[in-house]
Amino acid sequence: MSTYTIGIDFGTLSGRAVLVDTADGRELADAVFDYPHAVIDETLPTSGKPLPPEWALQDPLDYLEVVRQTVPAVLKKANIKAEDVVGLAIDFTACTMMPVKQDGTPLRSLAEYQKNPHAWVKLWKHHAAQGQADQINETARKMGESWLDRYGGKISSEWFFSKALQILQEAPDIYKASDRFIEACDWVIWQLCGNETRNACTAGYKAMVQDGDYPSKAYFAALHPDFANVIDEKMSRDFAQLGDLAGGLTADWAKATGLKEGIAVAVANVDAHVTAPAVKAVEPGTMVMIMGTSTCHIMSGESIHNVEGMCGVVEGGVIPGLYGYEAGQSGVGDIFAWFVDHAVPQEYYDAAQNAGVNIHDYLEQEASKQKVGEHGLLALDWWNGNRSTLVDVELSGMLVGMTLATRAPDIYRALIESTAYGTREIIEAFESKGVEVKELVAAGGLPEKNALLRQIYADVTGRPLKLAGSAQAPALGSAMHAAVAAGVYPDIKAAAEKMGKLKDEIVTPIPDNKAVYDQLFAEYKRLYSYFGRGENNVMKTLKRLRKEVKGIEV
Repeated sequence: MSTYTIGIDFGTLSGRAVLVDTADGRELADAVFDYPHAVIDETLPTSGKPLPPEWALQDPLDYLEVVRQTVPAVLKKANIKAEDVVGLAIDFTACTMMPVKQDGTPLRSLAEYQKNPHAWVKLWKHHAAQGQADQINETARKMGESWLDRYGGKISSEWFFSKALQILQEAPDIYKASDRFIEACDWVIWQLCGNETRNACTAGYKAMVQDGDYPSKAYFAALHPDFANVIDEKMSRDFAQLGDLAGGLTADWAKATGLKEGIAVAVANVDAHVTAPAVKAVEPGTMVMIMGTSTCHIMSGESIHNVEGMCGVVEGGVIPGLYGYEAGQSGVGDIFAWFVDHAVPQEYYDAAQNAGVNIHDYLEQEASKQKVGEHGLLALDWWNGNRSTLVDVELSGMLVGMTLATRAPDIYRALIESTAYGTREIIEAFESKGVEVKELVAAGGLPEKNALLRQIYADVTGRPLKLAGSAQAPALGSAMHAAVAAGVYPDIKAAAEKMGKLKDEIVTPIPDNKAVYDQLFAEYKRLYSYFGRGENNVMKTLKRLRKEVKGIEV
């Protein structure tokens, strides 16, 4: 009898489900549901109150609606019996955290708190906790905390305790009312099976858990006296491993989804990390780039090395038995979207419509006609700050070389190139510390849709580029972990052998292109250091002035 699993990938703007045959990874059906509230970064829906810059919230109820909508949809499309589905798993953007009550009720759902933005989900790209991140880092250095090196020397404003400390300092009433602080992925699993679990992946990469535990109580007390007991009062010291069984699907959720009560619900995972086995990257030396609104770089190694600006190295964080490394870029697809939404003249939209393609495809076609270096531009890819290797959200984008002859396709290509330079910077940081990057695999919507981007990344990095065999690789990876949790496979390596996918196509670097990109990358590195390492702080000055003019406390 054939058996199936469902994986649900919760992204920045939507949730995507796939129904997969556990025998070979065939995707029989998929469904997408856009979050009704999308990213809340301008005005809080319940109050109409404007949000300050750098805020990015979400509504946790949107996540539950994803499950209600997509699971019945894939069951209907696949036309299979519900009893043949043996497991369900999810992955999530991270760190995406939220305050809840003891029974899991989100504070955002309670009338007395729903108008306070701190009661809502803080999305991964919520950057308003930079001050708290600075405090976390400075305190760790003063106290000689050895775990800081496991994160490249800096904790990000995007991560768990930066956001939790922001709640304590800015909304102590919300902090006091919160019985639990939890990753949104763990919260969704809690709702589905009734068991509160904390997955080892987000705990290690986003919540400073190393060698099985958090930093000391003394460290948290040094951040704030009321923060001393945050772990024992509002967290958990028990960590569930990836691929483990979190519990069985509850009767209520079986009724809501059409699935069978009690089927396996796997421990939650992170979208980028769950993608590695989906593209068969279960051995050291393969860097997987999960490319969407941002890019996350994931790879595994046999030993620990401390790399500048990495987002963490965690034992078993990606593949059991190996050390999982993470790095990333805070803005990639978001940068291209910003450009087409706010800076492309109408004439290009008209031309795209006449050509029967969307604006991104049209700009890609026009930009692909150029030789490398022809546009005369160079950009820094910091429109949404820098995650790796500088770990600094106060940095911002830059474009050099514009003239009165510069046109939209020139800028579009330069922005793509800038993100490729950012990836090369990350690769070189890893290799300088002894973590070899043997090959690259690209997954996600961007490489799936954009041939120019694929070639630019191969040319800039000088490495062949393999491509994910699924357009929904994170959801496939989740479905694979569901198969492990259901007992179909003994571990994720065994699941990857049968269910993982790569395309036959391999994008190879063009030597002439690489020779020019080497020269451009050398200039990128000069700008990277000059503006990113303190010699010129104009970007931070501009952000400070903006806040002062807007009347926001700095």
